Formats: sequence, structure tokens, C-alpha cells
Amino acid sequence: MATSPLVREGSPSPISSPVPPLDPHAVPMVALNYGVRRRLGLYLNPRAAAAADWTALAEALGCSFLEIRRLEGLPDPTAKLLEEWPGRCPGGATVGQLLDVLRRLGRDDVLTDLAGSVEEDCKKYLQRKQEEANQPLQVPAVDSSVPKTSELMGITTRDDPYGSGTEIFDAFICYCQKDLQFVQEMIRELEQTEYKLKLCVFDRDVLPGACVYSISGELIERRCRRMVVVVSDDYLESEECDFQTKFALSLSPG
Repeated sequence: MATSPLVREGSPSPISSPVPPLDPHAVPMVALNYGVRRRLGLYLNPRAAAAADWTALAEALGCSFLEIRRLEGLPDPTAKLLEEWPGRCPGGATVGQLLDVLRRLGRDDVLTDLAGSVEEDCKKYLQRKQEEANQPLQVPAVDSSVPKTSELMGITTRDDPYGSGTEIFDAFICYCQKDLQFVQEMIRELEQTEYKLKLCVFDRDVLPGACVYSISGELIERRCRRMVVVVSDDYLESEECDFQTKFALSLSPG
């Protein structure tokens, strides 16, 4: 006996489930790529009396007066502010929280201009997380030198968090925290003079949140052409410096 078709000609098509609306409050700040952050800086970095600038955003995000003074001397204070904010925000900072703050500050011009780019970044981030969740627990081949986790796709302040564009440096600076003042002087001599080198300085260029050793290995092996070691008594006592030096030597034992 012939069976009837599930949907006859002329009958309405089955109703598909509606796509849930995008919730930016569920998307962490790491989803915003360098392009969006740079455009935010173009809007907020100039000091303006008629509109809320980066200092107003910093106050709204909980920065103290001294923290704002520290950011004033940077070429892109907005980028540094957004880089440091997740580390100070309980539970982590989200794109939705940033949009709420900009709305309270009356920067509807920023929200309107960046709406499409922000939504696209959020969708890409959620899609990538969904693809990662659907991946099998085991893969046929394992290469420990190739990063498999999302934390290594966007580890510096100018990285694209989706891995399509990574920042490359002339040299990785291996140093101890107590030698930071000397390192800052060295940076000025090598970056802001005729040498014009691009140095990777952990405290300045690396986004917070991932394993220090994993990030160091990725930067030394794949992102930096050379490594400069700042040797001091404190360096000899530093576990991080010891790891970075031995890891670099293992890549070029000769």
C-alpha cells in the first residue's frame, strides 16, 4: 500500500525553529578583534569636551585616578584599557557590558558605526566555540608544537582572536619583573630610535588569561625571530625566565 507524502503539494512548509537572538552579554571581550578595538580608539582616544572620551570610559570601568594617569602616556590608551579590563572585572568582561557602558556615556555614534562589526565578531566567536565543542576528543595525528586550543589564537593585543592574523616580532624579551625599568629603557633605545625594532614584551603585548608557559612557547617558537635575554641576579632565580631560555635553546641547540 502506498504511503502518503509527509507534505502535500500546496500545503504549508514545516515551521523551522527560530534562531535565538545574539546575546553580547554571553560573549567575552576576546571576541573583539584588532579592527574593532582600533576603531574604538579612533573615537575615544582624542580628548573631547563635548563627548565622553576614553577617560570617561575608564572611570565607568572602575579605573582609579592613578590608573588613568598611567594610561595617559600611552599612544592608544583605549586599547590598553580594554586589554586590562577583563583582568579586573569579576566574572570576566563581556562585549555586552562594554556596549552598555558606551550607551550610558551617550556614545550612540560609536554604537551605530561599530554595530555591524561587533555583531560579526560575536557571531564568529560563537561559531568557533560551537565548532570546537563538536570536535572529537581524539584526532588521528597529534603535533605538540602546533597550538590546538583557542587561547593561542589571540594572545597579543594586536592579534586577530580567530587566528587569521597573528602579530610577528623581531625579538622576544626574556626578563625578570624586577628588571622591568631597565627593559623599558632598552625598549625606547631599540624601538623608538633608528633601529625601529618590534619587540615582544610580555607585560605590554600579551593579553591576560592564558597559561604563561604555553604563551611563551608559542611566541618564542612561532612569533619572534630572535630572543634577547636580560641577565641579572633576579633572572637567575626566575622559573619563567629559566623555562623561556631553555625552551629557546631547545629550538636551536647548536
